[in-house]
Amino acid sequence: MLPKRQLGSDGPNITTLGLGTWAIGGPYEFGWGPVDDDESVATIRRAVEAGLNWVDTAPVYGLGHSEEVVGRALRPFCVGEDVLVLTKCGRNYYGSSNQITSDLRPETILRDCDESLRRLGVERIDLLQFHWPDLSTGTSVEDSWSTMVQLIEAGKVRWGGVSNFDVALLERCESISHVASLQPMLNLLNRSARDEAIPWCNDHGVGVIAYAPFANGLLTGKYDRTSIARLADDDWRRRSPNFTEPALSKNLDAMDRLRPIALRLGIDLKELALGWALSVSGVTGAIVGARTRDQVDEWLGASTLELSDGEVAEIEHAVREAESALRSPADGNRRYPVRKVDQQRE
Repeated sequence: MLPKRQLGSDGPNITTLGLGTWAIGGPYEFGWGPVDDDESVATIRRAVEAGLNWVDTAPVYGLGHSEEVVGRALRPFCVGEDVLVLTKCGRNYYGSSNQITSDLRPETILRDCDESLRRLGVERIDLLQFHWPDLSTGTSVEDSWSTMVQLIEAGKVRWGGVSNFDVALLERCESISHVASLQPMLNLLNRSARDEAIPWCNDHGVGVIAYAPFANGLLTGKYDRTSIARLADDDWRRRSPNFTEPALSKNLDAMDRLRPIALRLGIDLKELALGWALSVSGVTGAIVGARTRDQVDEWLGASTLELSDGEVAEIEHAVREAESALRSPADGNRRYPVRKVDQQRE
């Protein structure tokens, strides 16, 4: 039996790790290269059969394809009991611009929900999340969240959550109705969610589902300059600041500093990264992506890993050393104009 934590004050008990399905969506602007749908289905089923009790997806992943694959994979299971389905709304390709929009107008939320229900083949979404704040239409978050409440009351959604929201937006939603969860980026290379968002959630009974705990694969330890250069031409990470200079040097240095710690603890870098994310106070669970059954098997054991306070401090110290190593000892200036690592472009 895999360990579980309650999602906020009144949400479900979820396993500390859940399966993320961004990469299995296939080709689109932020695709991860070629996918095999049959292998994707087998991967999802392997995760659920191994004990994970939730799968996270979104309409924008492969422009609906990820949800279709998730729906196909979960047909043998009792959705809502054996496994929970988490999806999102408000981030999609609409209009003549053929660009991703962050649109939380009530009519968009209602449409996205109905289309997700159809693609997933379910009558109710267990957790529906606003994928990003509205960046396109100027809709007030109060109007958006009131629509979420409407979907819950109609029985189409069980719990409502948000992703990539800051504290100010969380407070405005909470004033309308309780927010079940927040999904922030959280990993050893981007720890900023610990500063304000996660403590606020902890104080208000809001669950936290960390995404990108592997920093899109960098923290697995499988990437070096050669393997990054060999990424598929349509893999969005080729354009990611994390995978390009100047941040790449810092990130690879961090991996070199973390390897001996993982070796001494008898774990690999994937387990170390997940163990760290799950050690953050207030985190309920972490989304972990996989495209093959073997990848699930590689990180599943991290769900039971418990790091001591001293081990967490040592891990964070190693990463901070890599960050500070880019500074010139002579004048304190950075050797490279280090950019803030951008958010995952979901």
